[in-house]
Amino acid sequence: MSNEKYKLHPVSAIINFIKVLKDMIFPFIVVFVVNGFGSNGESSGWSSFITYSIYGIVLIFLLVSGIVKWKRFRYWFEEEELRIEYGLFVKKKRYIPFERIQSLNYTEGIFHRPFGLVKVKVETAGGGPTKEADAELTAIRKEAAEQIKREMMQAKNKQSAEIEEINIEEVIAQEARPIFKMSIKDLFVLASTSGGVGVFFSGLAVFASQFSNIIPYEMIYDEFIVFIRFGALIIVLGVFFVLLIAWIVSVIITLINFYNFMIRVEDNEIIITRGLLEKKKITLPLSRIQGLRVVENPLRQLIGYASVIVDSAGGSLEEKDEKIRLLPLIKKTEINSILEQIFQDLDLEPELITVPKRSRKFFYRLDFLWIVPLSTAVIYFFYPFGLLSLILLPLSYFLGIWKHRAAGYAVNGQHLVMRYRNFSKVTIWMEKRRIQSITERMTFFQKRKNVSSIVTTIKSGVGGATSIAPHLDKADAEKLMNWYQPMRTTTIQKEKEQPSE
Repeated sequence: MSNEKYKLHPVSAIINFIKVLKDMIFPFIVVFVVNGFGSNGESSGWSSFITYSIYGIVLIFLLVSGIVKWKRFRYWFEEEELRIEYGLFVKKKRYIPFERIQSLNYTEGIFHRPFGLVKVKVETAGGGPTKEADAELTAIRKEAAEQIKREMMQAKNKQSAEIEEINIEEVIAQEARPIFKMSIKDLFVLASTSGGVGVFFSGLAVFASQFSNIIPYEMIYDEFIVFIRFGALIIVLGVFFVLLIAWIVSVIITLINFYNFMIRVEDNEIIITRGLLEKKKITLPLSRIQGLRVVENPLRQLIGYASVIVDSAGGSLEEKDEKIRLLPLIKKTEINSILEQIFQDLDLEPELITVPKRSRKFFYRLDFLWIVPLSTAVIYFFYPFGLLSLILLPLSYFLGIWKHRAAGYAVNGQHLVMRYRNFSKVTIWMEKRRIQSITERMTFFQKRKNVSSIVTTIKSGVGGATSIAPHLDKADAEKLMNWYQPMRTTTIQKEKEQPSE
């Protein structure tokens, strides 16, 4: 390995500046607006000049800090390690053995593409409870990124001949042969059936809350009352228009984030690429996958679509998806043909053992405990329109029946399959050795009906993810406990909980 030290591309100075500025822009705007755009009535001359001067000094400091970070950052290869030297005021060094590196994730942003650059995130097996990857090279050339990959493969005892064959052209050619690629039609369906509209309104509400002191709510309220007087039709049209705009924004965001989404498998790794403005390349080793979920929300289930999510161990929290969407949207009839190319040992059509009929009431009875007092209060304060809240009772009942029909489990050799429904139907596959713990839970009322629930925990991100097989026959629950016991690495818990009903 060469001990030559390498620098980042000068564009990284600009990217560092933009990154810090992006984190500070919102507080900047709030302070700027609250202080009257830098003016203070009669004394707006000198105070305004001082305010703008402070803003200018801060911006210059951020730019200079970005340049200094770029100048002080070095990386090199030595003794089968990726070594990094960095630090703005205090020089730091980080040594990462190549054998511990699990993935190299690439991102091409709008500042990278014109110069043929990529951002490289290095993630190791252990990871950490921080929001950052183990190492991040803000901007390097694609050839330099492939050099890191070659050095890593050489350290992992790959043959030199194989290593020399790796180049940018071959990588691009391989990416042109994905095992799955989302079409524009699928992207529109994904946007239309996701929670993007809700996220849009949530973000709008958070933004408005930051300016609560300067937004004239009373004037808006008066205008709204006048608006109501024009009639229900105009109100309905107004609501429809707002929802339409929110839907359009959701579609645009989804198209940008998942444009040209494709996956391929190479050297026991799943490689995911996506993005329009910012092209991301995520490498997920198969050895890190702890669980596989097929998720069907009611709307997608109605039109025959589902999503496939994988739970991955380790990694950073900087990516929003601890649970990586392997197939963000796919027709149910096509799921098996895709997954069989990745997970050859999975039984993708298991025969599930369903929950007994006597456990049906457990799926809706607890909901009545909060629906009844809520409906009573609503009816009391908003009579007679509050009577409409009574519709929650039959809705809760039918949702419970729906949950009862979906619940079940199956054991196939070393794999456990569980299916349950909260609102979306979830089917999860877990390998026995990946399960961190299994817990059997039985309340007083469950004991009377001879049923109990099984809760499993697997590693996901830097934490854990739980799944539940609710209200199983007691004999089935014992079978699951006995199935897991010979391979357990943690103490199996049997909790006898008192009811909260």
